[in-house]
Amino acid sequence: MSVLPLAARATGLVGSVIDSSTSLLASQTHDIVRFAMGSPAAEAVPSAVLAEIAATALGAAAADAYGYAATEGDPPLREALLKVLEGTSDATTADRLMITAGGMQGLDLGFKMFVDPGDLVIVESPTYTNGSSTALSYQAELLEAPLDDDGLIVEQLPDLVAQAGRTPKVIYTIPTFQNPSGTTMSLRRRQLLVELANRWGSVIIDDDPYGLLRFEGGPVPSLREVAAGDPLVFSVRTFSKIIAPGLRVGWVDADPGLQQLMINAKQAMDTCTNLPAQRLVAEFLGSGALAGHLAGLRDEYRHRKHAMQQALSDHLGDIAHWTDPQGGFFLWVTLTNGVDTQQLFETALAEGVAYIPGPAFSASGRFHDALRLCFASTTPERTDLGVRRLRRAIDRGAAGQ
Repeated sequence: MSVLPLAARATGLVGSVIDSSTSLLASQTHDIVRFAMGSPAAEAVPSAVLAEIAATALGAAAADAYGYAATEGDPPLREALLKVLEGTSDATTADRLMITAGGMQGLDLGFKMFVDPGDLVIVESPTYTNGSSTALSYQAELLEAPLDDDGLIVEQLPDLVAQAGRTPKVIYTIPTFQNPSGTTMSLRRRQLLVELANRWGSVIIDDDPYGLLRFEGGPVPSLREVAAGDPLVFSVRTFSKIIAPGLRVGWVDADPGLQQLMINAKQAMDTCTNLPAQRLVAEFLGSGALAGHLAGLRDEYRHRKHAMQQALSDHLGDIAHWTDPQGGFFLWVTLTNGVDTQQLFETALAEGVAYIPGPAFSASGRFHDALRLCFASTTPERTDLGVRRLRRAIDRGAAGQ
């Protein structure tokens, strides 16, 4: 039988444990409390409003909503988005804006344009490995950098780079309510990161899906604002966490000199972002509904975070500690009793609770003592049930050691 002549880069195509959990959970027949996917709860999606918008924006009189769109984005959405961003830390201009098929396409565009085989890419550790896997798909070499309560420890990057013996081509960071840790990079570190990028000529891929979901504490300027339009900052955003993930609509804010190159790259991917979805988002933004929707999400997610922390205190307080994010979706939980969270996963699933094990957030498979829990997608009652199930699984795992 013939052997398929795969490209060399095919060996660097790494699947996502996070995304695969969707299929895994769909195959289960018993009740499971789902802390795994970083997704809004079904009740957090403004489905009634979107359905009402669809009746007009996508109705029989809107035949043009089903054609091709401009690659850089449908004009109504671009205009609505620019208005919504006015006065925020992500305020921008039309020549910097590209509408994408979700945040992941924005990351793909960034790594496609900036990474050559063998280039060094700094990634946070732990990090969103869908992002680092995209870098690997372009044959990058990853350098993991640690986090603390103030996000990426930027002060350690010069030493890490010196040890690597070369400067990074790209620094990939999730600066606000980081996935999976929930931590936020301090302002001073953001400033230092931009300084280092300029010293090394490195591009910062600034992945910020959660910045509009701050429910506690004071705001921190985005890297986009800190850099004041510096061409080395490539900012990726999405509507997946704030409206609905199934729409697959996001945007990139980048130096105007990259606009045509991004158009060229995107035309080789999908020609244009789904036009009906763009029209839905444009009408949602244009109606003024986003502000009230976000206010409701922030209140609810604050409540759900506190509920999860209380459940963890009640049921895991003697064997674990966890982060205290001021926004976003996630808690990062570290066990102190020696249980391996990757080995524990099947036991936990059998007990009726799903999470993402720590090694899924490290290219080198670190963090066997940690796990990520999404508090955004479950009610307080279900959260308490899920954490109780998790404790039962941990006790079973500890007994089997």
